[in-house]
Amino acid sequence: MKQFFLKKWFLIGLAVTITGGILYGWQRPEGIESVTEFVHPRWLTGFILFLMSITLDSRQLRASFRAPAPVLLAVGLNYLVVPAAAWALMSIQLSEDFRFGLMIAGSVPCTMAAASVWTRKARGNDAVSLLVTMSTNAICFIVTPLWLNTAIPTGAAHLDAWEMVRRLVETVLIPCSAGQLLRQWGVVAGFATRAKTVLGVVAQSLVLVLVLFAALKSGRNLAVTNAQMSLLAVAVVWASCVGIHTTVLFAGRFFSGKLGFTAADGKAVAISGSQKTLPIGVYIATDPAMFGAFPFAVFPMLMYHASQLFVDTAVADRWAAEADAAPAESTAAAEK
Repeated sequence: MKQFFLKKWFLIGLAVTITGGILYGWQRPEGIESVTEFVHPRWLTGFILFLMSITLDSRQLRASFRAPAPVLLAVGLNYLVVPAAAWALMSIQLSEDFRFGLMIAGSVPCTMAAASVWTRKARGNDAVSLLVTMSTNAICFIVTPLWLNTAIPTGAAHLDAWEMVRRLVETVLIPCSAGQLLRQWGVVAGFATRAKTVLGVVAQSLVLVLVLFAALKSGRNLAVTNAQMSLLAVAVVWASCVGIHTTVLFAGRFFSGKLGFTAADGKAVAISGSQKTLPIGVYIATDPAMFGAFPFAVFPMLMYHASQLFVDTAVADRWAAEADAAPAESTAAAEK
């Protein structure tokens, strides 16, 4: 049981913070501001991305630069196929908040740490997933506003393209770049490598804080606006999130095989091409200057991220078992 909690603590924490935060905010809406006013989501998001960036070892990227086809396929899946699918499914959503929230989830970049962790877990090439992570996050200040302004009707939300670019540069590009630049200093790189697990736990814990605050505000909005969210609307958007992620996950593996990529590269393409980061999505969905008029736009982002971790855990375990079994089968065949 102890090992189970050590391995699954973030998934458990995500379920608890989302459920508990919404229920608490709904039952006690008057006290939420006093709890959330001490943390600014914008700066917390930037600090989380800085911690995640400083632990990414960019020296692993040389092989991926020499053979960039898997990286290009994964980036294409992440920034073309996923947002296009989210755009297509906006029309079937039963809530305006969920329509916009699904598009936000689809247009943000790849996860900063989870893609490489789950790729390694699946016995995949984590150098590919690392480069996809860095590439999608580096250009998100261009791609994400472009998708949101294209898919969301003019006037439906306050989406000043240049203001969004500026905010994402400050919140994403600068912290990620600072983390990688600091890592070029040998002392910092050594510390980050030795403390990678600790820094990762701190970053994930802060993500849970960010999620908790978003859930508290969502619960408060439920109580204050007396909004009614039908179970059908929740089911439709959740199914959309799971459907998009799972379809792109297996499509990435399938097309990697058709293009002649190695199994390890195919796993990296599948995972990094389909995963979406939580901190940036929560920041965009909850920032009053962007989607403040749609208090439940954050729900699809929470659903997408939580679902992808559960789905990818099961898939990565299966792919790892297949990879571990392959050498044994080859040895047995050779002995015959």
